[in-house]
Amino acid sequence: MARTVRNAKLDTRSGRAKLAPRREPYWTVISAGCAVGYRRGAQGGTWVARMREGIKQHYEALGAADDSRDADGLTVFSFAQAQERARVYFTRKARELAGLDQEAIGVPWTVSMALADYLAARERRGSKGVRADRYAAEARILPVLGAFELAALTTKRIRDWHHDLAEAPKLRRTGAGAIARKLSAVDATDPEAVRARRATANRVLTILKAALNHAFQEGKTSSDEAWRRVKPYREADAAKIRYLPPDECRRLLDVCEGPFRDLVRGALATGCRYGELGRIRVSDFDAQARTVMIAKSKQAKPRHIALSDEGAAFFAALTSGRPRTALVFSRTDGEPWGASHQQRPLIEASARAGLEPPCTFHILRHTYASALAMRGVPMRVIADQLGHADTRVTEKHYAHLTPSYVAEAVRQALPALGYGLNR
Repeated sequence: MARTVRNAKLDTRSGRAKLAPRREPYWTVISAGCAVGYRRGAQGGTWVARMREGIKQHYEALGAADDSRDADGLTVFSFAQAQERARVYFTRKARELAGLDQEAIGVPWTVSMALADYLAARERRGSKGVRADRYAAEARILPVLGAFELAALTTKRIRDWHHDLAEAPKLRRTGAGAIARKLSAVDATDPEAVRARRATANRVLTILKAALNHAFQEGKTSSDEAWRRVKPYREADAAKIRYLPPDECRRLLDVCEGPFRDLVRGALATGCRYGELGRIRVSDFDAQARTVMIAKSKQAKPRHIALSDEGAAFFAALTSGRPRTALVFSRTDGEPWGASHQQRPLIEASARAGLEPPCTFHILRHTYASALAMRGVPMRVIADQLGHADTRVTEKHYAHLTPSYVAEAVRQALPALGYGLNR
């Protein structure tokens, strides 16, 4: 067995407690080019492995440090145990970089390896959403399950993780340079808050099961029974869809100004996602056909959105005389709308318009789709406009608003019995 490296700052809980919280781990070199790091956070620390390959660096999450819980060698590790796991990773990574087959050398396949392999395969296929799924995996899966070998996974272990995840605090956004992630407690007495957390747990479970199924299909494990038995929370995804009626849309537009007002109008005119709006260029608008092309969407294929007369006139005014390569929607300084640039202006505009809770661009998308549904537009048409792969999601959210979909069918089918008219 390799010699355990000692470090007075990391060996004990008391030593680690004196370290300042920071995102960059406190590294200890255990062999040439290989190091184990301790990342101190507000809620405890985690172990990380780092391996250098020339100018490249490779990282692996090893698990939680035994700051508040005793090390069990499964999900919580002492500094010595973290070194043992790191050495397994260094061996596996070195052979992987050398092009050697992992199974042939007897290296057990772990959840961490399954996730990395699955996400890499999706990236090669050009799948969308890989970045968000990787963040979710790093935050919610790897710290708890990442070190487990697939053969050691049990149904109970996955169920317990899924249940704990549904009750875990929400992770809040942090600014650049923040030391630790912000947490927000969940109100267990609020049914909607509980539903939302369960929905999040279901989405992360979907990522985990997809990675494990990929590993099973690739022959990395002999059985998928452990996770096949784990079921998501029922009815957790049945969120109540909020949309703005016409008077609230007008109030919101009245308090928005300049380029941001154009962005909000664009969302209401097209039903586009915020990211899609920010990528529309002048050449994507066809004035003769009165359509806008979304070249890059969540489904990885382009779509053409039909515009109303009002929407076509709006886009014509925005694009008139501008270069074909110019962005239709840009900020006051001419720069593109980036991630989260819309949040604060929309919250402030919602407050001025008297909208509570504040509006979001997803609500503007719901507003567009709900308006179509309430006017009897077929689900297939709405799905195409929104960029849904099929009508299942569309029907789930908007079918109850369509008068011809349910209500009219019921009214036409039921016979007139005359009850309640003559007593």
